[in-house]
Amino acid sequence: MPVYKNILVTIDCSPVDDAVLEHIAALAQQNDAEVCLLHVVHSHTLGQERALRHAAETALNAGRERLEGNGVRVHTRIRSGEPEAEILAEIAGNEYDLLAMATHGHTFWADMLLGSVSDSLKHRIHIPMLLIRGDPPQRTPGHDAAGA
Repeated sequence: MPVYKNILVTIDCSPVDDAVLEHIAALAQQNDAEVCLLHVVHSHTLGQERALRHAAETALNAGRERLEGNGVRVHTRIRSGEPEAEILAEIAGNEYDLLAMATHGHTFWADMLLGSVSDSLKHRIHIPMLLIRGDPPQRTPGHDAAGA
């Protein structure tokens, strides 16, 4: 089994970050790994860039504190631009051995129409990718959480 020592984790400043951070805290502890939390600001105006950067700083600091509270070495990074291109550039410029990110539970049709950063990245990166479901599975009436 591979040992991960330098993990890149993308966060998007949404509730799905909680699932990723929880999983990565345990994985980083098991492997004595260092984590880089990355957020890519994707904006169209200077005002939007400022607002999104501020939100990213807040989310990254909260994520850093959460991981450090679990004994994980962590640093943060903000990049600006197209998420796919910036994540690829981050990977190319560093020695990461794992990329972890959340999935959003898009439907097939939403992915076809909107595209998917994770789907595109899985074809273009040379390191393993860990996709963590960011939203809980939907329960059907009459079934408990185990599906029984």
